[in-house]
Amino acid sequence: MEFKYSTHHPMADYANTMDPGMYGHDIKDKPSLSVKDIGMSVPMGISAQNVGGIYSKIRMGVGSIEIGFPGAGSGNRQAHTPEMYGEDQRQAIRELANINEIKLTTHAAYNVMGMMGRDQRDNFSTNNAADSMREIERAIDFAGSTAGGGSVVVHTGEWERPFTDITIDDPTMEKNLSYDPDTGRLMFRRKHHEMNDASFVLLDDRTSQKMETVSKDRIVSVPKWRRAEKDIDGTYQDNVFIANDQEKWMEGYIGKSTKIKKGDYIDYEGKKIINPYDPKYGRVPEFDEKTNRFRVEYKNFDDFKKEAMEQTQFNKQHWEEMKGKGWTDDKMFYYNGQVHPDEAFIHATLETNEGHSRGWALQYSERTQHHLNAIEKLKKAREFYETLNKEVPEEEKWKIMKQDQTIAQYTHGLIPPETKHPLEMIDKAIQEQRVSLEFARQASVSQQQQAEDTAETKRHIVTPLKRFKLHAARYYAMAGLRALQRSKDPENPVFLALENIFPDRFGGHPEELKYIIDESRKWFVNLLTEPQIMYGEINKDMTWKERKEEQQNPYFKPNLNKEEAEKLAEKHIKATFDTGHANMWRKYWQVKPGQTIEEADDDFKKWYLKEFEKLTKGGYVGNIHLTDNFGFQDDHLAPGQGNTPIKGIMDTLKKHGYDKAITVEPGADASTDLSDFHGLMKTWRYLGSPIYGVGFGAPRVPQTWSGVQYSYFGQAYPPNYIFGSYAPSNDWTLWSQVPFE
Repeated sequence: MEFKYSTHHPMADYANTMDPGMYGHDIKDKPSLSVKDIGMSVPMGISAQNVGGIYSKIRMGVGSIEIGFPGAGSGNRQAHTPEMYGEDQRQAIRELANINEIKLTTHAAYNVMGMMGRDQRDNFSTNNAADSMREIERAIDFAGSTAGGGSVVVHTGEWERPFTDITIDDPTMEKNLSYDPDTGRLMFRRKHHEMNDASFVLLDDRTSQKMETVSKDRIVSVPKWRRAEKDIDGTYQDNVFIANDQEKWMEGYIGKSTKIKKGDYIDYEGKKIINPYDPKYGRVPEFDEKTNRFRVEYKNFDDFKKEAMEQTQFNKQHWEEMKGKGWTDDKMFYYNGQVHPDEAFIHATLETNEGHSRGWALQYSERTQHHLNAIEKLKKAREFYETLNKEVPEEEKWKIMKQDQTIAQYTHGLIPPETKHPLEMIDKAIQEQRVSLEFARQASVSQQQQAEDTAETKRHIVTPLKRFKLHAARYYAMAGLRALQRSKDPENPVFLALENIFPDRFGGHPEELKYIIDESRKWFVNLLTEPQIMYGEINKDMTWKERKEEQQNPYFKPNLNKEEAEKLAEKHIKATFDTGHANMWRKYWQVKPGQTIEEADDDFKKWYLKEFEKLTKGGYVGNIHLTDNFGFQDDHLAPGQGNTPIKGIMDTLKKHGYDKAITVEPGADASTDLSDFHGLMKTWRYLGSPIYGVGFGAPRVPQTWSGVQYSYFGQAYPPNYIFGSYAPSNDWTLWSQVPFE
């Protein structure tokens, strides 16, 4: 269609709505997005200093704004927090958004990196996790009162994990997301030998302390356990002393007949071990009669995959006897009964220390009885010599004197022995035995205590995934419930939007992000529908044991069924997909033999968009952070300025009817261009958003986005257009009083 310009009546110049110089666009293509569809993040204290700073972004033409809070705890000028904005300022922001029809979303404190509570010492502090939770709550409350709804973005990034072993809640580690499921080819690695020396983090769930990292290339020397060499008829072991309730379930097996299968653990008498993993009566090492030593063998990480599966299978078979409930009925079996390879690995290293301590404890305790017997005999001897001493005349007592060989034996006879009274020597011997008894007692008890402490530590060293499922996912769910409570408009609910973080941390992979959301939603449903939960309502009269069990659930809604709760969970816990963070996987992508860099980039792009579509199709995505980079660092280039497949992202969103926030997070442009807002304008230009020009007569040079970016906002020359809040009202007049038409 051909447009003509009227002399007196301005008209929209739709012929110039597309910049002919746009990257990769055909001017005839219909724009897929308008300016109003693409918003901008505004970090308070950095990009805007106050409400006026927000208004300045609106006047520039922003259609939606994500108000970000860089600060945590007490805010400052460069890092604002939600509570630095009182009711007057919140009201002003609400009015600005309503008058200008601006959509608002929120970003919680930037330094929140997941809900595991990682601290500066690289431990996983529960206090830090609780503090992070409160930062999220502040942002949710701000979103409810100020934005009126919308997403509240929260970073994930729970713990470090290797690139070559990305397995999610799979103790067998068979489904490894680092490998192509079709070809079996390794897709990601940080260094060329990572598949051999990948490291895994473990933590002590009592103290939250990060334990020694398990490395795949580390070889562990362990006992070679005694096993049956063939199937035979036999009995269970009978050398078991039941000392406490934890061992009581074994009573029904002691000495009973059983089938011993090849590979079963047996003791030195050839009897089947009841519980191979019992610290006192469990499996025993083989003894080599030729060398008079116990046999040891070396195991690597793959061996402990089998060990973990073996222990888990034993727990499944005996869980009801040990715990009073079947493993499928125990909500905590994944935590207490399921063993992961990294856990089995560290358990093996601790078993050596535990066994050493138990051995010495037995050695010292055996000497204890010897010393007790010696003291009793010495006491009787003393009674005899005391009677004799009374009966023998003084002048005859020299006859009962004895030689003390102590000095002589230590001087090899160079100094002759002393002659002493028997009572003196007996008293000295009793004292020596008492000292030895005290030493044996102290040594045995301390070694036994050390063994029990090691066994207890083994029980509490867990893979981070268990901690996440038990605590971190619950924190996310509680934040989701707060979002539910703060929502006022059913059409614009407040919801948690968990953001994929950097590739080296759990949550960076799209499948990990999906898992985090799924587990958080499960907790959300449980909190709403289960009358009793762990760590529920506590009162001062509860015993220690009662506090460890389930209590009354303060979040329980008796009139809400599970299906309704699941819908609410999907509504209030979603994902923020950061395009730039996901593109950083590019630097770890492995090139196929014979491929060019361009061909490898094409393969990466296919993987990237496939993973993103799974999230979008599944209804997980509730916010998009539109940033670009070249795959190395999170520099926040404007979309189109790097190699992130932004166009494919937008096509996927359109395909699945995405209708929520799309936010540009300016970064580099604030330093390398005139302002952060130029990053947003580059995005509008790149994605084909229209410029509506105004004709004033004769044909003129068409307007372009370059003209917009570097005239009005860059102030290189006066603008010939006005939009946003700068646009005049109908009664606006020039300084010369000439009517404006």
